Amino acid sequence: MARYTGPVCRLCRSENEKLLLKGKRSLTEKCALERKAYPPGQHGTGRRRRRSSEYATQLREKQKVKRIYGVGEKQFRTLFTKAARVKGITGENLLISLEARLDNIVYRLGFAPSRKAARQLVRHRHVRVDGAAVDIPSFQVSPGQEISIAPAAQDTPVVREAMEDKKGKDQLSWLGVDYDNYTGRMLEQPSRADIPLAVQEQLIVELYSK
Repeated sequence: MARYTGPVCRLCRSENEKLLLKGKRSLTEKCALERKAYPPGQHGTGRRRRRSSEYATQLREKQKVKRIYGVGEKQFRTLFTKAARVKGITGENLLISLEARLDNIVYRLGFAPSRKAARQLVRHRHVRVDGAAVDIPSFQVSPGQEISIAPAAQDTPVVREAMEDKKGKDQLSWLGVDYDNYTGRMLEQPSRADIPLAVQEQLIVELYSK
C-alpha cells in the first residue's frame, strides 16, 4: 500500500481542520494550522476557499477520514465494501472497523502519541495481542482481546511520554487500560456515539454510492 511520507501538517492545512496527526503538538501553538491558517502550496496565501460542490464535499470528507486513520484508498475501499455487507448502518460500520484497527487501539489506549507512532510500534513487533506479537497495523481487534506493550519497548520515550500524557484523562468507555502493566483491553465493540470523531460518514456512503 502506498503511504504518504510528506509533512503531515500540510494535510491538516488542506482540510482546514486539525486532524491531530502529530498528537499533543497539534493542540499547541506550534501547530502549523495555528501559524499558517491557509492552504499549503505556492499560492496558498492568495487562494480563497470557494464554496464546494456536493461531490467535492463528499470527497473531502472521505479524504479527511483516510488521513485521520492513515489508510490508503484501496484499503479504505475494502473496509467500506465489508461495512456495506454487514447488518447495520454502513457509515457507522465503517468507522467501527477503523476504530478496531490495532494501530488505532494502541493510540486510543494511550501507548502512542499518534496513530503514526502506534503503527511504528506495531510494525516493529512491540505490540502483543493476547500475548502474541502482531506486526499488522490493520489487524482487527475483537472485544475481550488484550493489547500489551512488549517489555523491550516499555521504557522507550515515545511510550512513556504518551502514557504520562494520557494518565488522568478520561478513557473511552469501550476500552480498559492498566498502565502499571502496560496492558489494555477492548471491552466491547463501540457504537457511533462512543467514537469521538467529528466527521459526517454518511457523505462517504453517498460518494461511494454514485
